Amino acid sequence: MTCALRERLRISSSCLEEINALLLDPDNRAINDLLDVVAKYGTPEEINRKAEEARQLPNLLARLREVAPAHLDGLRWLEEQRDKRAFISVAEYRRRVLGNKADHMDFDERFAVTLEISALQYFAFLLAEAEQAIERGELMPGRFIRVRKMKEQEADGDLLAVAAAMQIIGASYVETLDTKGTDGSNVHLGGPETLTGYFGGIGQPNEHALAWLDEYLYYYTTYGVRQVLNINAGTILLAYLLHKLGVDNEFKISVFMGNDNPYSALWTLIGAKLFSRPDGSTPLVGFNWSNSANNETLEITAQIRRALGFEDRVRFEHHITETWKSIVRQPYDRLEELVELADHVANISAKHEGGAPEVERTREHPSDILDYFRSRQEIDAAGDMPRLLRNYLDKHEAVNRTARALTEHGLTFIAARHLHYW
Repeated sequence: MTCALRERLRISSSCLEEINALLLDPDNRAINDLLDVVAKYGTPEEINRKAEEARQLPNLLARLREVAPAHLDGLRWLEEQRDKRAFISVAEYRRRVLGNKADHMDFDERFAVTLEISALQYFAFLLAEAEQAIERGELMPGRFIRVRKMKEQEADGDLLAVAAAMQIIGASYVETLDTKGTDGSNVHLGGPETLTGYFGGIGQPNEHALAWLDEYLYYYTTYGVRQVLNINAGTILLAYLLHKLGVDNEFKISVFMGNDNPYSALWTLIGAKLFSRPDGSTPLVGFNWSNSANNETLEITAQIRRALGFEDRVRFEHHITETWKSIVRQPYDRLEELVELADHVANISAKHEGGAPEVERTREHPSDILDYFRSRQEIDAAGDMPRLLRNYLDKHEAVNRTARALTEHGLTFIAARHLHYW
């Protein structure tokens, strides 16, 4: 009975043929509009070529020299510290945590947890973080999430500087495009203050899904930005289709998408498989869970991810800490759950959006998700930049708290690969 019932779930080849017929229909306006946006930037091959050239480190530095030459000093300093191995090695870090027994332990790299921090808003914050890491023998994250206004950081050079820095330190990073629900496109939102409690339907309504695609292709071809945040089912589908056409785009799903159960994940991963390339690749590289997801949710979905061939391609990104204000009930701390999960679920990143709760509650200006939506001009006028730097360094310390807990339990991590040598 169970087998017979299960067989009813089989997708018929005729259904797949109908989907293909729809996608290939020359009168399909939705697909025609997608192709029109892509055509503005050239063929997929030309688009990839432009992006590859734009992201070359010498080209980034040459452009930075024109826009914000002062940032070049910081990048040179980063390169010098990397080249002289000023940052702590992984082996030395483990010895600091475990003592001599670290030399006789086997760490299973198959389950290495990526150390992730959010949000790196300013290039200066990265330099301050690196200085502290050298001074204290701390780890730099292996992954950085950015939520700063794209046009603002394009103008002041931070977009170029961070792109260059990520190559220097050997970390992945994600940008958040300006085409999102808080840009005025969603008529039901009065601004970020009406957004933060509602993790579904933020969206890019009507024509704004195509505007998101257009904006992505601009930053991809102009700056080589490959990985961006994705918060809407429509723009997720557009990203799948763009990759299917041949553009080497990547995206991560935001916590604001609200994936909080194995079935929402199954739907997303089925879409990734349906539109994957013949080599099995998908643009979906990061899957950020809702804050309400638990370990069982990730375990069940890990089975699905593995069965679809995505275990090494799609990273589960899970909040360990959150900003103290404007997003979740506090205290929010998932470190113990991560330790329980990290010895059997592969390809996880531990995302740190806030400091440890015991630290945050002591701050005059604790971390606040609404700070992400403020302009630099507003922050400077209020004199809040030092406070936001303190918030960011609290997140950095939370990253290192996680690395220490993993190490104490014989588990391993991925930090900035070019800084923390073996």
